[in-house]
Amino acid sequence: MISIIHLIGVVLTVVLLLVVSWWSGRQVKDAKSFTTGGNSGSWMVCGALLGTLAGGQSTIGTAQLAFCYGLSAWWFTIGAGLGSLVLGLFFAGPLRRSGCSTLLEVVSREYGHMAETVGSILFLIGIFISIMSQVLSSSAMIGSLFGIPTVWASITGAVLIMLMVLYGGIRSAGVGGIVKLILLYLCSIVAGIVVWHIAGGLSGLREGVDAIYQSPTLNHANGLTDVESIHHRYGSPFARGIFKDLGGCLSLILGVVCTQSYAQCIWSAASTPKARRGAVLCAVFMPIIGAACTLVGIYMRGHYVTADELRALQAAGETLPTGIGIIENSAQAFPAFILKHLPAWLGGLMLGTMLINILGCGSGLSLGAATILVRDVYGNIKHRMGMTSSPLSQLAQTRLSIIGILTAAVIATLLFHSSFINDLGFLSLGLRAVAILFPLCFALWFPGRFQPSSVLLSMPVGVAAMLLANFTSLPGDAVYYGLTASLLILLTFKQQGQHQLQH
Repeated sequence: MISIIHLIGVVLTVVLLLVVSWWSGRQVKDAKSFTTGGNSGSWMVCGALLGTLAGGQSTIGTAQLAFCYGLSAWWFTIGAGLGSLVLGLFFAGPLRRSGCSTLLEVVSREYGHMAETVGSILFLIGIFISIMSQVLSSSAMIGSLFGIPTVWASITGAVLIMLMVLYGGIRSAGVGGIVKLILLYLCSIVAGIVVWHIAGGLSGLREGVDAIYQSPTLNHANGLTDVESIHHRYGSPFARGIFKDLGGCLSLILGVVCTQSYAQCIWSAASTPKARRGAVLCAVFMPIIGAACTLVGIYMRGHYVTADELRALQAAGETLPTGIGIIENSAQAFPAFILKHLPAWLGGLMLGTMLINILGCGSGLSLGAATILVRDVYGNIKHRMGMTSSPLSQLAQTRLSIIGILTAAVIATLLFHSSFINDLGFLSLGLRAVAILFPLCFALWFPGRFQPSSVLLSMPVGVAAMLLANFTSLPGDAVYYGLTASLLILLTFKQQGQHQLQH
């Protein structure tokens, strides 16, 4: 539970970040300068990329996955860093030379407006899954702070995200984003250093994990059979299988390349060299955050059990070992560590920074999803039905869409509350990559080679294949199936088109 010092620290940090964001937002004079101002230096590009990548998934989600699978949790932030590197080295130049301001505009210019519309709708699926992960992250944070059940923590998180949207999205810009980033980065590093000190290095972390799994009941509950399996689970970078973990990393790499908010950072740079340097800097810093959060998760595994594990111990007639704490679920590993193992003033600062970051990210995603619904889905329906007006204003439509999206996200979160936050992140970014990776690459480097009809078919077929593979638990990672299906459709229709031309 949170102390009064923690609470004061949280409130002061949230107020500080809101004031700084509001003040820096006043410097933005028009929409163009807000999105593609074109005058950001390398460090601003790096800060913008890190600020959007280092959210609840990179911190709370990484610690949660490390609590259950050890070192393999690091792949999320490694993939994010590599994605930033690929974006900067290979895509910065072509994207900036394209003359476009959005990724889907690049696709639309080559394959028509229908491709843009289909891409927007498919993007909506990926964005919704990301919103779910932010609700899960906020639920873990709020549940740890106030000790309330998951249902009410999820609802509270969604309501706070909704209020953030009404406030204006709290889109971090300029100085506000940099301040938030510095605080989040420093707090993550401090947490990693504290873990290293109190655990006694890697050997201490390993001893803690070995000790917690002395219980046969805990071993059985986590699918572990002997010491070797424990060491593999927590010491191997491929604890969930090499194809699974590398597939998740691939989803991050390609998802970063195919997500508008990350590409926007490249477009905002004053020059292509500055865009590249900023992306490379992000690639260096991002895995460091993940390493710190991974250490936190492994440390918490050696010293805490979840509520479900405690019930299993009690049912087996076993008692909780001395010095072992209890957390509600694995998602609370990072917030619980902050509350129990850091000085209260530092914990309050860190909790406030993480909370505002999660809520701000969730609000931006919700607003983006609502915009797609109103503009691309409802707008197209009105056009096809010949409607020239609507009983509701566009603002009212957007607000109602946000309420509907967040309500659906809470319901989905409660249904999939046992899902790993990072697995939702892998799926979300993978879906975005499957939807437009090949159309985007071919539009940039091989224009005129593919038919619009093949592109239109490849996008939904790839996404459907990935979703099917994910929910039927096919071997490997679902992104492999989605990318393969998308590419096969493109190549098949390309060959058919060439054959028709020859005859």
